[in-house]
Amino acid sequence: MNFIDLFSGAGGLSEGFIRGGFNPVAHVEIDKAACNTLLTRTAYHHLKKNGNFQPYLDYIQNRITRTELYSLIPKNQKESVINMSICSKNNHKIFDKIDSLKGEKSIDLIVGGPPCQAYSVVGRSRDENRMQGDSRNYLFKEYARFLEYYQPKYFVFENVIGLLSAKTKNGDSYLQMMLDLFEEKGYYTEFKVLEAKNFGVLQNRKRVILIGKKNGKKGFYPEFDTVQTNVTVSEIFMDLPDLKAGTGNFYKTEYKSYSGNYLFQSQIRNELDFTTQHIARPHTEQDKGIYKLAVEKWENGQQRLNYNDIPEKWQTHKNKKSFVDRFKVVAGDLPYSQTIVAHICKDGHYYIHPDINQNRSLTPREAARLQTFPDDFYFEGISEKPSRTEAFKQIGNAVPPLMAESIAYKLKEIILND
Repeated sequence: MNFIDLFSGAGGLSEGFIRGGFNPVAHVEIDKAACNTLLTRTAYHHLKKNGNFQPYLDYIQNRITRTELYSLIPKNQKESVINMSICSKNNHKIFDKIDSLKGEKSIDLIVGGPPCQAYSVVGRSRDENRMQGDSRNYLFKEYARFLEYYQPKYFVFENVIGLLSAKTKNGDSYLQMMLDLFEEKGYYTEFKVLEAKNFGVLQNRKRVILIGKKNGKKGFYPEFDTVQTNVTVSEIFMDLPDLKAGTGNFYKTEYKSYSGNYLFQSQIRNELDFTTQHIARPHTEQDKGIYKLAVEKWENGQQRLNYNDIPEKWQTHKNKKSFVDRFKVVAGDLPYSQTIVAHICKDGHYYIHPDINQNRSLTPREAARLQTFPDDFYFEGISEKPSRTEAFKQIGNAVPPLMAESIAYKLKEIILND
């Protein structure tokens, strides 16, 4: 079963659907760094499938260059990552590229979700125009053009829960506009708010997942069983070496001993005996002082740090009424963490490591684990030089692969039954 991934990002949805038995024909993504990540993951899947995995291992340990790695990917697979913006100006060029890749294959499924800033409640609250003039509000129309052109059996459209309340200047619901447009293109669409924590992800992440069926009728939306993990967030950190702020390594990091099951059951850990991108940001003495205060408060009765509780000498924001929880510990003794979002690329204040002795924010690998990306998943920058900022941005924008995999298996079941 073949699929196209639109607005792919780093490929969290794709990773889940590949695990679920679907074949990616193309990924379309505007961000160059994310496209490099997609290419690196394409190399991973190609080399693993063909029993020639060593070059990938060499690459993520910095033994060969990215150019050398990409030289091992077949031309058609390289071209399957399309670095273009999805818009009326480019769509026909993208169609041509995908058509040449798919040949006689039909497209069974389209997945993806346009950038969410335009629908995000936080995004609207911070924007003086409440995102009303943002062109990203209408990217669903471009998505619909792909449905119209390829006529897949199903589609999966992911977005933030702010979509449920986002409205135009005239008070029209964007969600209802989507449903009407998709129906016009021949798709009956149903949606639910799905929570990542119910899929075995140790993160409180709610997303609206729309599923559309070609010529469908009411009542096809799959039911998902709740996964009980019976572990806490501390499991994420258990086998990773302790780091101080500003230390760590983009490349090989060997594990500490681990006797648990969760990391293997969730496919975060696999057959490798090392991971990568476990590298901590440097922090100012002021930030480290605040982080220590935040961890102490949590350790003393699970109290969250209010911005107004910070000593005045450390306060840098005049706004003391909103976003007062801008410094937050990723509590190891809870069953799930706060939502990992792209703002983590700006600073780590909302993602403080729970170990007071390490006194730092999360590394890209720790954030990726909370999203259930496997430890052999490598996040790229624009150039060959690794970028912590680009890695964080891609991780925060992604769909957790473990959640995507569950959706994929259910959809495969439905398609086969059809």
